[in-house]
Amino acid sequence: MIESNININNNFWINMENYIQTLQDNPFNLIMFILDISIVILVLIKVFKIVKESRAWQLLKGILLLIVITALSSICHLYILNYIITSLMTYGVVFVVLFQPELRRVLEQLGSNKIARFFGLDKDFATKTKEDIYKVAIAASELAKDKIGALIVIERDIKIKDIISTGIIMDAEISPQLLVNIFTPKTPLHDGAIVISGGRITASACMLPLANDNDIARELGTRHRAAIGISKESDAIAVVVSEETGKISIAKDGTLIADVKEDTLKKILIKNIITKRVNETRVGKKEKLKKVKEDIKNKFRKNTDEK
Repeated sequence: MIESNININNNFWINMENYIQTLQDNPFNLIMFILDISIVILVLIKVFKIVKESRAWQLLKGILLLIVITALSSICHLYILNYIITSLMTYGVVFVVLFQPELRRVLEQLGSNKIARFFGLDKDFATKTKEDIYKVAIAASELAKDKIGALIVIERDIKIKDIISTGIIMDAEISPQLLVNIFTPKTPLHDGAIVISGGRITASACMLPLANDNDIARELGTRHRAAIGISKESDAIAVVVSEETGKISIAKDGTLIADVKEDTLKKILIKNIITKRVNETRVGKKEKLKKVKEDIKNKFRKNTDEK
């Protein structure tokens, strides 16, 4: 069966060469070929525009991925893999009839971010976190313009599940619109703090520990005391928007940086959430490598002394 599949692939390329030669010999056929290709491209663009904004987009990406894998397996002479995939595609009609929901789910998973992350094709930590920081900064700036009070806590290495448990679990994607909507006055979740953990809005309406009155200026209110309190008890960073002045502040390591603009907010968050972590990871890897080298040297010296 595999040999026949190899012959089919060889025949395909031979037929393609013959077809190209025919186009070169007959200009009319070449014009019709260009027209044919143009129509197909226009149809594909139209389908792409229709499907992109729908759930079928994930399904289409899964199908395209299968086609790419099939082509690559043929080019790289992975005949067993190519035979299995082409056989599945050949008898796919039967599978679609019998297992339509299951197949749809599999193809959607192939086109989703979960598979991309598995193969390392998804956005890396720094890129994704930077996008989230920009969203938080945009939301804070919008809230500040309207003098809407807000308190956003960004979890880092120390987990604050006890704080999360005091609020309403959300597990939502970070977006400026959602953040602004949550803190809009007279909405059910506007009191308390939002906690962002693992790149998602984990909970809202969370209660934070308050810092002592001696730690902050008297003119600052409960939100600022809560922000300083959580930054003292953990390594979390808190972004505060004052309801009275519309100014943005950042609490980290028990200190408050008051009246920061959107660009400054982005820089501080990127420095403390992304840059430090990346540098710490690099230093940790270097220290581990250094330790391994020292262990090897010590073992070598020990063996030499024993001899």
